[in-house]
Amino acid sequence: MSIYREYDIRGIFEKELNEASVVRIGYALGKRIKGEYVAVGYDARSHSPILFEYLVRGLNAGGKKILDMGMVPTPVNYFANYQEWEGITPDASVMITGSHNPSEYNGFKITIDKAPFFGEDIYELGQEVESMDMPRETNRSVTKIDALSRYVDFMVKEFSHLRGMKERIVYDCGNGVAGIVTQRIFDGLGLNARGIYTDPDGTFPNHHPDPSVEHNLKDIKKLLKKEGDIAFAYDGDADRIAVLTHKNNIKGDMMALLYSLKIKNPVVVGEVKCSQVMYDELERRGGRAVMYKTGHSNLKVKMKEIGADLACEVSGHVFFKNRYFGYDDAIYATLRMLELVQDGIDLDAELAKLPEIFSTEEIKIETTEVQKFKIIMKVKELLKNPPKDFPHIREIINVDGVRVVFDKGWGLVRASNTTPVLVTRFESTSKKELKTYENVLNALIEKAKQDL
Repeated sequence: MSIYREYDIRGIFEKELNEASVVRIGYALGKRIKGEYVAVGYDARSHSPILFEYLVRGLNAGGKKILDMGMVPTPVNYFANYQEWEGITPDASVMITGSHNPSEYNGFKITIDKAPFFGEDIYELGQEVESMDMPRETNRSVTKIDALSRYVDFMVKEFSHLRGMKERIVYDCGNGVAGIVTQRIFDGLGLNARGIYTDPDGTFPNHHPDPSVEHNLKDIKKLLKKEGDIAFAYDGDADRIAVLTHKNNIKGDMMALLYSLKIKNPVVVGEVKCSQVMYDELERRGGRAVMYKTGHSNLKVKMKEIGADLACEVSGHVFFKNRYFGYDDAIYATLRMLELVQDGIDLDAELAKLPEIFSTEEIKIETTEVQKFKIIMKVKELLKNPPKDFPHIREIINVDGVRVVFDKGWGLVRASNTTPVLVTRFESTSKKELKTYENVLNALIEKAKQDL
């Protein structure tokens, strides 16, 4: 059951995702999808085509016909849900990807009726799969579609106004699937762009494809220094982006502030890890900012619920409903950022206008799947009667884990929904207070562990 996560299904190839488990997953999923057609794509991992065959067998046994898009980035898989393919609109899509996980991992991101399939639905699917026998298989029903070219043509048309940009663009695909689409779009727009590690290779020979980790950006930073005006980096399946200038590594929450400059009265959904500066600045500009749970599925659902224009995660997931379809797409986010540059917006100057803050990266504390949620509950209990020397608490936000708002900043403790860890993050207008907030909340976590 450990492969059934909050946002997707993810596990180790052969050990957890093998012929028996994946055929059954396909069959059980096929029975849950009301329509007839499922669009399926996969990432650059060597075992992704093998999992594709297993999944197709299960989906066919469950009464579904497959639209095969081959190797594509995750955003292209999402995009296929909004297109007609010879009169057929997919009723669901599955992306076979391990995202930014190590090369032995793989998984499934599922969309049904243009909405994410996640949370309790995934856990229930898992329970069903674990108790069922192998299904009786039927004839193979697979139709190939060229979703990649349709996506490239869409982007080139939507951003035709970027033609003639003189800025030197450099980018790092990390040997993920971004490389099969980025240069085609940049060439189609006549942009001055140079990429590194653009060949898809599921062993990720140059560096791990996770642009939220500073170490993975060292090569693109060198290239930016020598040959670029702006740089981009992508994760393994191209739904997460890093944006780099000569002065800044722009995190997702700060990207949202920049993008919202060109959206009238923007409504933006942020996660609990986003800077308070983002929420305050959006409100100051006359927009609306809503804090919600971490996770791409959660944010998509919340965006639709409140009619938001934009959503973001600090890690680089950026979701556009404004002029787009409402899912996280690092390629689309790249082109929207280039729009800002073309419009004369100095990204570094805009960021320099914001209040100075000090913050930590995400800090991960190892625990167990069982203990992590118990620790969070205990921390919440301890906060009702904190130690006498504990800093003054202005507010406690329980949207996802617990975000403790102090006089000069905040601290967050939440349980990861994908790994057996607690995730903490801290922010303050004072370096000294930042360390204080980190120390007192860490002490509370330790006490919670001891009390359990």
